[in-house]
Amino acid sequence: MRKDNHSCNTGMSRRGFLRNSALVTAAVGIGGFAGARPGFAAGYPSRDINIIIPTGEGGGADRDARVFTKIWGNHLKTNFNFRYYPGAAGEVGYRFFMSSEPDCYNLLFANLGPEVIMLELQKTGIEVGRDIVYVEQTLSEPMNVWVGANSPIKSLEDLIDTAKKRTVTCAVSRLPHPASIGMLAMGEATGANFTLVPYGGGNPSAMAAITGEADCCALPLTNSIVLGDQVRVLGVFANKNVVPGSTDNAPPVNQALGTNIPPMISSRAWGLQGAAVEAYPDQVKILADSMQATLQDPAYANAVEAAGVPASFIDPGDREIAMASAQQFADMAKKYRDLLTGKK
Repeated sequence: MRKDNHSCNTGMSRRGFLRNSALVTAAVGIGGFAGARPGFAAGYPSRDINIIIPTGEGGGADRDARVFTKIWGNHLKTNFNFRYYPGAAGEVGYRFFMSSEPDCYNLLFANLGPEVIMLELQKTGIEVGRDIVYVEQTLSEPMNVWVGANSPIKSLEDLIDTAKKRTVTCAVSRLPHPASIGMLAMGEATGANFTLVPYGGGNPSAMAAITGEADCCALPLTNSIVLGDQVRVLGVFANKNVVPGSTDNAPPVNQALGTNIPPMISSRAWGLQGAAVEAYPDQVKILADSMQATLQDPAYANAVEAAGVPASFIDPGDREIAMASAQQFADMAKKYRDLLTGKK
């Protein structure tokens, strides 16, 4: 059983960067709401809150949202109803969310990396900061590439050598995703040839690699940690592997290959419609205060670890931090647009 002492927070250095840029980015996220009228918060919440997840039931977002609400219910006295709208790399869920009543009783639980990249590339008409505001960040984790335990590919160097001799198939949950960008950037930097195959979710992507249907898999790190001995982690798209004991002591990709690929990280965050933020600032404050209390509650860290997620991945961030993260992923989408759309 692979174990780590999860004592350090992978988001610390990244958070420092985000803090420095937060004021600029916050202007994008909340500047349009300066004229908000006061909302009426007495008795809020007076009924159940709906949680909209733009991916399938039983996936990573579902796991992380349920872990959060399990503790959040101690700080915000209400019940939570979960609704799932997978499809079109998250666009289906975002469109449903935007069509729901902007009354602070409908919240989106977002996987910021792939979903902001999707919004940037798919021309949905949904604008981050105007139409949707991320009000609290909860977790951040790096991407990784791995193979099934029975794969003949034993190392990252093996993977690159193989992909120089033939096309290597890589299972991914969706094309607009930091893990997909990591694989394409790695192929571009080394001359290796990867074909990405989107399976529509983390679980089917993982099964494809474990069974050998795909040569390898690129997903957020928690997916491979949860799968334990069924997988062999080859490399991590981060400057440092903060959970070496849970990942076969896999090296950072840049360290192993001499490349210069930026860290590929994604964050979980809670989103509200911009109209709700504008109309109900008092309710938004109640939500944010109770979310922050949840993140500081030791019971939350215990619940995260019990779900198989390293507590070191907890990466609290207020609206400024969450919106700065979103801006970072939008910039990533612009930088790698040609790779993701096959123009390069």
